[in-house]
Amino acid sequence: MNENLDFKKMLQIAANSDLPVLITGESGTGKEVAARELHALSMRGGKPFVAVNCGAISAGIAESLFCGHVRGAFTGANREQHGFVRAANGGTLFLDEVAELSPEIQKSLLRTLQEKTVMPVGSQREIRVDFRLICATHRNLPVLIEKGFFRQDLYFRLAALPIKIPPLRERGDLRSIAQSLWRGREPLTEHNFSVLQTYSWPGNIRQLKNFLERYALFKEHGYKLESLLKSEFEQCNFSLKEPPPPQYKPSTCEINEEIQGNNGNKSHAAKKLGISRGSLYYRLRRFREQV
Repeated sequence: MNENLDFKKMLQIAANSDLPVLITGESGTGKEVAARELHALSMRGGKPFVAVNCGAISAGIAESLFCGHVRGAFTGANREQHGFVRAANGGTLFLDEVAELSPEIQKSLLRTLQEKTVMPVGSQREIRVDFRLICATHRNLPVLIEKGFFRQDLYFRLAALPIKIPPLRERGDLRSIAQSLWRGREPLTEHNFSVLQTYSWPGNIRQLKNFLERYALFKEHGYKLESLLKSEFEQCNFSLKEPPPPQYKPSTCEINEEIQGNNGNKSHAAKKLGISRGSLYYRLRRFREQV
């Protein structure tokens, strides 16, 4: 069966359950579009869909953003905030670039999934929540787990129902995708489609969309599809590589716990945390300077 049909069929099947879904695929393949489609097809379709870009969240305020906070929890907390999880109550929480979550938030998210509760910052009361979780990443999570950057127990929670979106070069529906994206005055020709299909599109649907928008603009001034495509791929003549794993910065609390767990041996603690001994000493020194 065609891979494209497989992943679309899997979205339909997933919509009939409430299992957490992990959507993987290269950048630009349409993972958020798939997540929104899955939400719309599900029993939670009429409820909130809260999309969060995990790569844009500062570690220092992540707990408050996810779990919310009560008034007066910290300087500037002038009113209560519900946070992402409670905002998605009854609906779907979509975590894009989930591999970028800090270790602290990974731990907090795991607890939320296990207990179905959140505890706002500054509160001593847990609040029950009901939401469907969909996550997405273009990273190789098993590799990040091996390197100590992502929790294995959280991975198995997130990947209850994994769905991989194939890259555009491996799909057989470029024609229909291009038609849906095209906004020009005149329809694309058969020749246009055949030319578009000769390229590999390393940026996937996002790259195709941007190119077609540019072509629709320049076509009115007499530019040909072939010349614009040649220019497009001369400019992006590079090989796509897996980005480096997120830089792991354990909290002072984690460092102290690991040191205690290794009977005070800082070298062993640093090795367990996946950081250098110098980095461990530096973070401890910075903490002492701040207190």
